[in-house]
Amino acid sequence: MMIPTATFGRIAAFSMFSAAMAILPAQAEIAAPKGEVVLTVGGNIAESNSPEGAAFDMDMLMALPKSGFDTHTTWTEGSHRFEGVPLKAVLDAVGATGGMITATALNSYSVEIPIDAIEDEVPIIAYHIDGEPFSRRDKGPLWIVFPYDAGEKYQSELVYGYSIWQLAGLTISE
Repeated sequence: MMIPTATFGRIAAFSMFSAAMAILPAQAEIAAPKGEVVLTVGGNIAESNSPEGAAFDMDMLMALPKSGFDTHTTWTEGSHRFEGVPLKAVLDAVGATGGMITATALNSYSVEIPIDAIEDEVPIIAYHIDGEPFSRRDKGPLWIVFPYDAGEKYQSELVYGYSIWQLAGLTISE
């Protein structure tokens, strides 16, 4: 029986692809934190570096994509510059799957944020306000912030409720 040339080409290409995949390194895992853990992500995640899930120190968060904006908040006076990592970038880094995020603060206060409320760049997990780190006394070290001045969709009680400060953990669930 003769194998058609086109089929032989596909078989050869698949064989070469399979061989190449066997020698390529696996996708990089999340490195272990070297400093104080400031955020732990658990639940439905594909990547972890600790028994609790994926633990991040500040340097690890700052190494992820950055975003920022100027906005007023209902909790501060005047407009401030918030900088941090988009929440979606953190979810992508850990391979999160599910429909709900439970965000928990240092004092165990928690809020539920539906995944469909998350956009590519909004909200951010802010780690700087006006170029400076947040102290724990000043709503830090992490705060989920939306660009409230950017439009009515960010100016609802629901969105304000998602804006948890002193963020310490995220748990992803169905």
